Amino acid sequence: MRTSQNKSNLTIAQMVDRIVASGKIARREHLILTSAILSDDKISDEERYQINRVFDYIQIGRLNFID
Repeated sequence: MRTSQNKSNLTIAQMVDRIVASGKIARREHLILTSAILSDDKISDEERYQINRVFDYIQIGRLNFID
């Protein structure tokens, strides 16, 4: 898996794992994940799946936004 990184040097997988475990997502993290998925060819299929899992969890209310 390619290691796409955000400004805090966390891989997407690490960020998703932390978000899912805590049940909370910061607006900044949402922006990072949204930007990553919209960059299209810069993320792997596995990273795309992980990000979509976060978005699905937001839709079903399993994750809450924090500021």
